[in-house]
Amino acid sequence: MGGQFPPVALIAGPTASGKSDLAVRLALAFRTRGREGVVINADSAQVYADLTVLSARPAAEEMGGIRHQLYGAWDGATSCSAADWAAAAKAEIAAVHGSGGVPILVGGTGLYIRTLLEGIAPVPSIDPEVRAAVRALPVAEAHAALMAEDPERGAALAPADRTRVARALEVVRSTGRSLKAWQAEKAGGIGHVVDVHGAVLLPERDWLYERCDRRFALMLEGGAVDEVAVLLARGLDPDLPVMRAIGVAEIAGALRGEWDLEEAQRRGSQATRNYVKRQVTWLRHQVPMAWPKDESFPYDEITMFDRLLRSDGLT
Repeated sequence: MGGQFPPVALIAGPTASGKSDLAVRLALAFRTRGREGVVINADSAQVYADLTVLSARPAAEEMGGIRHQLYGAWDGATSCSAADWAAAAKAEIAAVHGSGGVPILVGGTGLYIRTLLEGIAPVPSIDPEVRAAVRALPVAEAHAALMAEDPERGAALAPADRTRVARALEVVRSTGRSLKAWQAEKAGGIGHVVDVHGAVLLPERDWLYERCDRRFALMLEGGAVDEVAVLLARGLDPDLPVMRAIGVAEIAGALRGEWDLEEAQRRGSQATRNYVKRQVTWLRHQVPMAWPKDESFPYDEITMFDRLLRSDGLT
């Protein structure tokens, strides 16, 4: 490959923004230039085998004959942390580079992308007794304790954010250092040894919300209810990421008779919109300024990845 480091294409964007389709078209453009483009998932819901419908995982006919990796690669009973995903993604990227191809990372999970490029804090293993004690606390009590023991982190977190509050509290209690202190020592990222060609999709908000609403409705019609029923039948820990994916709780409520499917659709659509809002905020403020931000649709992969696609960048 041209340049000092091997290239990686990265397509980031909120839910329903058209990332998967753009990735396939980019890979097909590589194919016409004699290179293989391999799509690598960077979405925290699409990693789970249990969430084919609710994660909007690309179907075989949507993959266009392009190789896709890390889709449905984890069973829902096993949590896929950002570190787990980054380790798997690094291996996939290395394999693609080794065969002369171009990896195309696709996703909207900011923590995954940041962990891969910047590395992860080397937090030691948490004392099991500390973890058990922290996880047993009511969230309000845990947040109050965090405000006393790590006030900076406590002030930055929503008091009801059970997962992040517990994580921050168990770290400071088990290690004697704040999570922020550990994060200042990040290691293992690949951002300095690859040439990242990033692009951010940020379509108009109302258009995106309408797409989210329509897609969630189609999910309900296309098997999401059965998917959640199967998931619930497994009796998994409700704190597992697969059980907290958007749509699971909303549909589960309908299956339990707490509300009807119409209400499940309303709740699921609203949860999706809320998630999109958080994604857009992260993408506008946390990605490198040099990455082009495209607000138009349909997207032009040739213009967006011009430097990467030019022949001198592939020799």
